[in-house]
This record gives sequence, structure tokens and C-alpha cells, in this order.
Amino acid sequence: MNSAIPTLITQADPIELIAATTAQLNRVILGKEHQVRLCISCLLARGHLLIEDIPGVGKTTLAHAIAESLGLSYQRIQFTSDLLPADIIGISVFDRETSTFQFHKGPVFSQLVLADEVNRATPKAQSALLEAMEEHQVTADGATYPLAAPFFVIATQNPVYQIGTYPLPESQLDRFLMRIELGYPDPTLERQLLLGQDRRDLVATLAPTLSPQQLLLMQTMVPKVHVSDALLDYVQALVRYTRESPLFEAGISPRASIGLLRAAQAWALIHGHPGVMPEDVQAVLAAVVGHRLKPRDEGAPKTPTEIGQFVLKEVAVP
Repeated sequence: MNSAIPTLITQADPIELIAATTAQLNRVILGKEHQVRLCISCLLARGHLLIEDIPGVGKTTLAHAIAESLGLSYQRIQFTSDLLPADIIGISVFDRETSTFQFHKGPVFSQLVLADEVNRATPKAQSALLEAMEEHQVTADGATYPLAAPFFVIATQNPVYQIGTYPLPESQLDRFLMRIELGYPDPTLERQLLLGQDRRDLVATLAPTLSPQQLLLMQTMVPKVHVSDALLDYVQALVRYTRESPLFEAGISPRASIGLLRAAQAWALIHGHPGVMPEDVQAVLAAVVGHRLKPRDEGAPKTPTEIGQFVLKEVAVP
């Protein structure tokens, strides 16, 4: 694979660059190595990330640390019940000197946008992100404005049983390539958090380990990671099972099946594999399909992690 790496990525091996990035992130978010690698794989696959968990486990800190480590412009949008679409995409203001309306860009015009507690806003405000996430552009007052590249949305979501939340519609959930959870830290690691440096102060000291230009080049490498016919058979078998199983209301979409393959290619790339292996697909499957599959009855697996593990158990590797 290394022979196909663009020389513009500098003399550093992309695997080494990613290893340095993940090592730095792991110093901020302790004990979540798998989740950190899923985040990086999601970004390399040009996807958007949804982090769902209770408040206070490091969701916002992780998003800010990723922005600092990748040298990306960063904006945080706090989603609340009174948030308006204009608060996200921007607003046109009348200029008396020119007698024209001037568009003032909103916080979505950044390379990494953190939509914090996205499910606390109304569906109208949530929908303001859809065009940006899918088309990497914003339309306002009949004009279209392109967004910066690379462009990533990392959204955090509180559990739906908490007060003041609005469940994300399926169409918006499908725009997120991956959904992950962080969970509570291990007691030993939590002790380090109690005695160590404040995470916000630690994020402020981070230096970029990967430039936006290098990141863009690595994104172009992901679709070129070799995929065998047998591996494609495995991916299609997983997709077909979700669509034919009576346990789920609907299977995953073609957009999701493409995303599953891209995520597996990104996972293979950062681990230095010569091509995508079944283990790469298995590593990302729960994060890619878990939030897209809705159980039909009480007997079906419920959480995204359980859903991913169940599908892997039911579909044999060719």
C-alpha cells in the first residue's frame, strides 16, 4: 500500500501520522483507544460522527482535541430549544451604504463543527445541518455558499430519556456515518483524571500532528484501499441480512452500505493492512449500522452495540 501513497503527503508515513494523532488524543481521552480510532476512521472516510452518551464523559473535549490535533478551524454550536436555523448557517443584514443585503456567515462555516447536544434543538434547527452535511454547502436567500474543506460535523447527543430532548429523525441519523459511545472510564484511569491536569487546559496545549492538506490527501487514499470480491460478498451479506431480518423495521440504505465499506477501508488504512479484511469490517460495523437499525419487537437487540454484535454473529464470513 505504501507505494501508492502520494508523495505530497511529505516524507512521513501516513500510518505514523495517524499513530501520532491517536496517541495525542489518547492522552486527553483516557482508555478509549477503540473509539478514538473509530473517530479518525470516520473522518478519513469523509463521514460525520455522532457521539451519544450522558453529559460529562468527554464528548465535547474529544471533538475539540480532534480539531486541535488536525489543525482545523473549529466552531462549537450549543443546540438549545430556542436555536434558529439562522444561528447555524448565518443571516443576511441590510447594508444602508450599499442598499443591499450582506450575508454574514454562521458558525457552520468552519472545517470542524461541533453540534453540541444536537437533540436538544427543535427539528427545524436540526434540519439546518442537513444540506451542509450532505452537500458541503449552504443555501441562503437564493445564493449557495461552499463550505471549507475538509468539512466535518461532530454532533453530541444526550440519551433520549433525558428531559428536553428531541429524537433525531431517521433521515438525519443516516447522515452520520458513525455513532459511538464513550462510557465511564476505568477506575484506575478515572483516578488519573482526578489527580491529573484539567482536560480543557490539556487540550489548549495540543499541537497539530496532521495538517488539513495531509488529511485531504489521506482521504483520497481511502477508496483506493484494495477490496477483494470475497470481501464484497461479506459486506453485501451483512447488508442483505439487515434488510431481510424480521427483527428490524427496515434494513440499512445504499448510502449506509457504501459508508460501511469506506469506513472499513479507512480502518484498514490506519492499521497498515494491504487490503480490507473481514476484521476491518467487523471493527466498524456496530458504529456504522447500529443507529440505523430500529428493532421491531422486544426480542430484538436494542442498543447499537448489541445490534452490531448480533448481525456479526448471524452472518458468517465467506
